[in-house]
Amino acid sequence: MASEIGESADVVAKIVRSRPATRDIAQRIGIGSAPLCVVCGRGSSGHAGVFLRYLVETRLRLPVSASAPSVITAFRTPLMLRHALFIVISQSGRSPDLIAATRSARAAGARTIAIVNATSSPVADEAEFVVPIEAGREHSVAATKTVIGSMAASAGLVAELAEDRALRSALDRLPERLHRALALDWSEIADDLAKASAVFVAARGLGLGSAREIALKLSEILRLPSIGVSAAELQHGPRAALSSRTPVVMMRLMDETAATVDALAEELREQKIALHLCGGPHGSLPWLSEDDPATDPITMLVPAYRMIEQTARAHGFDPDRPPRLTKITETF
Repeated sequence: MASEIGESADVVAKIVRSRPATRDIAQRIGIGSAPLCVVCGRGSSGHAGVFLRYLVETRLRLPVSASAPSVITAFRTPLMLRHALFIVISQSGRSPDLIAATRSARAAGARTIAIVNATSSPVADEAEFVVPIEAGREHSVAATKTVIGSMAASAGLVAELAEDRALRSALDRLPERLHRALALDWSEIADDLAKASAVFVAARGLGLGSAREIALKLSEILRLPSIGVSAAELQHGPRAALSSRTPVVMMRLMDETAATVDALAEELREQKIALHLCGGPHGSLPWLSEDDPATDPITMLVPAYRMIEQTARAHGFDPDRPPRLTKITETF
């Protein structure tokens, strides 16, 4: 896991270099008549899909629905997706439910795109277009470089669909920022994790997918119940569950959500909740200077992954082989 985190910058550099191929796909798709976008993925790929949702809705102004593959596999109900944009995200490209959902969407008349690491896979075969992650083989059960690659490839696709020069420039800077992020030390969180009964990871908007991904890794690798939640939702029901034994890890982006995240951070500190905040003038975690809010959530994964990997080893856990898990999970 440690070595694969370190490969993330090179993975993203390859994705940036493949921009001409992504641009060609964007030009061939023709989303002008698309009524909506459907994003399909599970686990870490699903978290990349949450990130993609906010990008599509804010940059392309297309409403996005998260696909429920069981509608196809269990309920056997094909959806009316004519002219829709259907984007499936998968590392292995082998899960039967993602294969079936992609096949059904294409048969219904959707423009189907697969963002996959394994380009020679059934999911890629079912899609009309393929955007490769090209992360190489990942040996750790816990996905890291493929998640970062999935999010970068998603951002690259939206940059071309929207002809967004600012997002293209941010992606050009991303490999170097990922490399610099390897030096960020978030080990201060570890002391609170050792005595935690549960952890809340919070962010808003473009950061929500990363919050859910970090929460998954805390559960998967440190075996600690964790929930990734919108910072807006944390102001509602889940707030009642906060205590001295439920630290909050929160990420703040320099965008329209910043003020509300800052206000929540101040309230949590006043209530003596253990808060670890990344970003902004009141952040407690080491961070780089702010960059584009569409790429900073990707960069924030690097120090979080490193902290989780190192904490696992300190507690005698094997971060590469969590119990009762396999690298490829095939769901129906």
